[in-house]
Amino acid sequence: MNVLVIGAAGMIGSKLGRRLARDGSLAGKAISRLELHDLVPCDVPAGVPVGSSAGDLSSAGEAERIIAARPDIIFHLAAIVSGEAEQDFEKGYRINMDGTRALLEAIRASATRPRLVFASSIAVFGAPFPEAIDDCFFNTPLTSYGTQKAISELLISDYSRKGFVDGISVRLPTICVRPGKPNKAASGFFSNIIREPLAGHEAILPVSDGVMHWHASPRAALGFLLHAASLDLAAVGPRRAITMPGVAVSVGEQIAALRKVAGDAVARRIRREPDPFLESIVAGWPRNFAPRRALELGFTADRSFEEIIRIHIEDELGGRIV
Repeated sequence: MNVLVIGAAGMIGSKLGRRLARDGSLAGKAISRLELHDLVPCDVPAGVPVGSSAGDLSSAGEAERIIAARPDIIFHLAAIVSGEAEQDFEKGYRINMDGTRALLEAIRASATRPRLVFASSIAVFGAPFPEAIDDCFFNTPLTSYGTQKAISELLISDYSRKGFVDGISVRLPTICVRPGKPNKAASGFFSNIIREPLAGHEAILPVSDGVMHWHASPRAALGFLLHAASLDLAAVGPRRAITMPGVAVSVGEQIAALRKVAGDAVARRIRREPDPFLESIVAGWPRNFAPRRALELGFTADRSFEEIIRIHIEDELGGRIV
């Protein structure tokens, strides 16, 4: 089996590449070749035979080039993040929408019909919201990023309906705690207020403690993607976009969980510095879900935000807190 990961230099993509190389199999079949692709060079993990390439998926001919090896399973994780997509309208649509369309057209021309797992987002939903968003709630995104993801979902469903690809869109919660340095994602502060204090640094909290959001750990996100790659899509039917399970907590509850896991001294490293513009963006984000369909299909998430913090300490900090 040939596997292609697009967006393999990103946080989730690099973890996925390492996991696939280590496991050596996917969906019950041995991986004979793993191809990693991103705009920048990817780290090549040890394990199964691995190839790596760099290029812009939205550029002419790039999508055709990277699927020339006729992958059986494609993970499409390539995107620019929410804040950048909002600030740079043209770039957001070129990378997040045109790149996806180019990939689908290349697949259609190849007549191979691979499994395509697309990393979508809960940003496809926009206010006003019910108490918990169920599987029948409509998509009315209020950001360019959310709109680009929603369009990509529709394209994947339509290309799947026509038999060109066997696609599924996995709507990821906000991934927390993200390792590494802060990025341009508007949601980055959710991770910053946990990651930085645990590492001994001050973190800025730009919104009120009452802001609630839907989270999953990077470990859970990998589980979502791998399960989607092996899922019998006959059970999914024509509605190929699925909202993943997660943990709904307020910022105040995040901080309380941090205090419980790491102590008062760590929690005191959070400094409140309100940002009205960012708070206005966050006000249009979904807060809570009732993802019955995903749970029935066997997707599983973290049990609590305390568990999410402990996963970060275990996976990224070697079990140590500063």
